[in-house]
Amino acid sequence: MRREEYIQILDGVHPDHSRRVALAHQGLIVASGLSISLETVPSLPAWAHAFLFGFEIVVLVVFVIEYIARVYCAPNRLKYIFSFWGIVDLLACLPLLQIVQQQWAAVRSLRLLRLVRLLKLLHANRALQRLEVALAHSRGELMVFAFLAAIILYIAAVGIYIFEHDAQPEAFSSIPISLWWAVVSFTTVGYGDIYPITTEGRLFTTAILFIGLGVIAVPTAIITTALINTELEGTIEKKVEAEVEREVETELHEEIEREVRKDLAPLKRKPTRRT
Repeated sequence: MRREEYIQILDGVHPDHSRRVALAHQGLIVASGLSISLETVPSLPAWAHAFLFGFEIVVLVVFVIEYIARVYCAPNRLKYIFSFWGIVDLLACLPLLQIVQQQWAAVRSLRLLRLVRLLKLLHANRALQRLEVALAHSRGELMVFAFLAAIILYIAAVGIYIFEHDAQPEAFSSIPISLWWAVVSFTTVGYGDIYPITTEGRLFTTAILFIGLGVIAVPTAIITTALINTELEGTIEKKVEAEVEREVETELHEEIEREVRKDLAPLKRKPTRRT
């Protein structure tokens, strides 16, 4: 078995092996996330703390072995180490230092890195892979939209500052503070910490809210369309591959049949009579 196939087994995408390994790995990550939550229960008995501590060690050892295996089996080891998922896998292993060297006070902050292991659930998620492809296809449109959204946010911050600064000099003291109001209004969150009180400001806010609805809807439509196109491309690609395989099998069968007939032709000839 090639080294690349071990990575496919860990990700659950190997064509000849079941997904039991990947499912067991993902179940371990879920159980680890639950143990992190249970550790914070103050009334937890001592035996439960000991059990969770032992389970934590087992999980970390499994993650270390997995990381080493992925580095060893990766076609390009440096590319994997410095890739996003390579960094996630490494960060999921670093809390082991806090167990091995507990006297390191600074390493205690690595306890927060245990939450990074939850990102590993997305490692073999095919839906996430389709999302990555969709985002890559719509990268240009999203960048243009992000640039336009930034311009509109700045215009909204300047506009509300002009309308509300004299009436509320403390709430809208500057354009950067007004930019916070613009972001909250665009995302339709409306925390209510700062809001317009003048007629002009309220009319301006009404226009901004309608624009904000469009700002939120545009990237959603772009990503949704890209996901649909990616799914269609995958379906068409599978159909083409199946059709090509079917044609190759048909041609191979016909070639074999011709060769067999050619070999059997001398045997079917009638023997000539001698005079």
